[in-house]
Amino acid sequence: MRDNEQMTTLSIGPHTVQPPVVLAPMAGITNAPFRTLCREFSGGKGLFVSEMITTRALVERNEKTMQLIHFDETETPRSIQLYGVDPVTVGKAVRMIVDENLADHIDLNFGCPVPKVTRKGGGSALPYKRPLLRAILHEAVTGAGGLPVTMKMRKGIDDDHITFLDAGRIAVEEGVTAIALHGRTAAQHYGGTADWDAIARLKEHVPEIPVLGNGDIWSAEDALRMVKETGCDGVVVGRGCLGRPWLFGDLVAAFEGTDSFARPTLRTVSEVMLRHATLLGEWIGDETRGVIDFRKHVAWYLKGFAVGSEMRKSLAVTSSLAELGAQLSELDLDQSWPVGADGPRGRTSGNNRVVLPDGWLKDPYDCSGISMEAELDTSGG
Repeated sequence: MRDNEQMTTLSIGPHTVQPPVVLAPMAGITNAPFRTLCREFSGGKGLFVSEMITTRALVERNEKTMQLIHFDETETPRSIQLYGVDPVTVGKAVRMIVDENLADHIDLNFGCPVPKVTRKGGGSALPYKRPLLRAILHEAVTGAGGLPVTMKMRKGIDDDHITFLDAGRIAVEEGVTAIALHGRTAAQHYGGTADWDAIARLKEHVPEIPVLGNGDIWSAEDALRMVKETGCDGVVVGRGCLGRPWLFGDLVAAFEGTDSFARPTLRTVSEVMLRHATLLGEWIGDETRGVIDFRKHVAWYLKGFAVGSEMRKSLAVTSSLAELGAQLSELDLDQSWPVGADGPRGRTSGNNRVVLPDGWLKDPYDCSGISMEAELDTSGG
């Protein structure tokens, strides 16, 4: 074993996660097909969370939402992330999950920074309203029975409205099992550098429960370094695995003390791309729709490879598996893994104005403006 090996075991209620690696919920990305790929590369090790599910849509049995909560029979534990701003609706959604045995673990989203969520007081805006956060956590934990409830959050709304330490203490008091902290504010979105010191501070502040770190984990070595530098109990990986589901194999190898990291050729990458598109078609029930849904992944998979702009554009408008396969076969498939392809990927915009409800920042304890209208009627974010 290497000197820097981290054999941390993460406990999420009755579930043991070893190595302590979690796939971050990403809207439109971490559906059942993508989770399947990541899980296959990890050898079934780790925790893989669904994309964000809106509590109102779940309670109302929205057709799209009911598909999103589908888990493959090999997924265990089944982890579902919920978004909601109304304690009553959150409670109903959690009890529905328990009563109908829809999942084994519930994560709550208090980290989403996109305007359609924050303008309603949800996601990363919500922890500023301390009583509302407490009420939602209380309803969720009470309704969950024996199911573990965790939460994912950001540092705060912006540098003048930092909330993560207060939110962490409230979470402990309300019985939350673990907390994941993205080391950025909502205003930063995905720009700049994640503040790992904040993760270390949260770990010191809530020693009673596991703290997971999130932000700027682009490689297995980054994950080991985060654990070493912050003392966190595990890592949550989001954008780093876009177009690289094999990163979870690298993470397992790193935490288990080996250097068997994937450096796939373009031929291998193209095979994974076809499998990903195939899985999407099977999941959706329509090959064309599956390939169309896959289009968003093309640029991530091909990052760093010598593929001309016209071919990239052509690959991004394919509509059948045969067409996708034929175009991929025209590439120089013997290309080795590109230098620098392990670096940042995905959205990097930062320094955004956070869109909030009118008067949201006037009083962190005044929650009178929240209503059922703040609940989105469809999933995503």
